[in-house]
Amino acid sequence: MILRINDVVDDRLCYEKVRELRWSEGVKCPHRGSHKHNRHGHHNTTEHRYRYQCKDCSRCFDDLTNTIFQGHHQPLKVWIICLYLMRLNLSNAQISKELGVSENDTHVMTSLLREGVCEKSPQEIVEGEVEFDELYLIAGHFIYS
Repeated sequence: MILRINDVVDDRLCYEKVRELRWSEGVKCPHRGSHKHNRHGHHNTTEHRYRYQCKDCSRCFDDLTNTIFQGHHQPLKVWIICLYLMRLNLSNAQISKELGVSENDTHVMTSLLREGVCEKSPQEIVEGEVEFDELYLIAGHFIYS
């Protein structure tokens, strides 16, 4: 018997976690930034993906609007599991096999996730005196050790 991680991860919990992280200060219209909204049912394909309608601009949006997860055919739980497997330092081929998706899809997902993480990570500011042991300069690239 083969047990894949996809079979034990719950869609509902994935959407709850996305809402918790994204709307930590309350649901906000991604178009206008307004906190005034009505809950407007759920997405056509996923019952756990909530829809909202902004009271200021009347536009509809959902939990994934303007995120890297929007507009892709893989379910949210596949993205979340992919992110988890990336943290385990697995290759794209290993992730592809575990998720049961093509290597091309896995490459697109991991690239978007890496870009999203890099975009959101704060810039480290170094101040004062900084020490390091060695510095190698090879063809314009810095390698620290």
